[in-house]
Amino acid sequence: MHDRAAAAPDACLGPTYYLDSDHAGIRAFAAEAVGDATAPVDKAVKLYYAVRDRITYDPYSIAMTPEAFRASTCLAQGRGFCIFKAGLLAAVGRAAGVPSRVGFADVKNHLVTARLQALMKTDVFYYHGYTEFFLDGRWVKATPAFNIELCRKFRVLPLEFDGRQDSIFHPFDADGRQHMEYVADRGAFADMPYEEIRDCFLAYYPGMLAKDGVGGDFAAEAAAENR
Repeated sequence: MHDRAAAAPDACLGPTYYLDSDHAGIRAFAAEAVGDATAPVDKAVKLYYAVRDRITYDPYSIAMTPEAFRASTCLAQGRGFCIFKAGLLAAVGRAAGVPSRVGFADVKNHLVTARLQALMKTDVFYYHGYTEFFLDGRWVKATPAFNIELCRKFRVLPLEFDGRQDSIFHPFDADGRQHMEYVADRGAFADMPYEEIRDCFLAYYPGMLAKDGVGGDFAAEAAAENR
């Protein structure tokens, strides 16, 4: 069990095994995304949009190996589900000098594809991942999961982030249908709580788990079901 108290700002700047902010690719991605921004808020905003839209959301990429949970792995693959993208955003935040950590909540997603629903056998997403940046003296939530192309296909309002207000999922989609409901808070961590997530997924999602993910085109499914 990870010590949640250890997720203080001064413990959320350096690299870890999972949030490998010292990886050359992570450093390069962060530097390119930040550009000439110097203020922490501006850096965080630029990093958020870079991860949100340049890394494709893919719930079928779930793999339960420690290597799969590393931020550099998500970056190299160019895709990942919410936990992987949250870890990547935290890692590039640290690479840019912004204290960053990962947070988790259980959510009910009312807009899943038929195939994903059949594989999960539930509408609850345990350990939904997001990122928290320490900005202007407080932690601010940022949720980079859904890239803008997927939002358009699913008719979900894209999440914006200004570095000052929490960016969390909308309760309704663009058509007024129920979208996301937060049902439990799992807390925030200075590093990825891999063992906790692995044990939870093994218990609740046995049909989703494979060495390299189950495969499939989630965006195409979303587009076909939301015409």
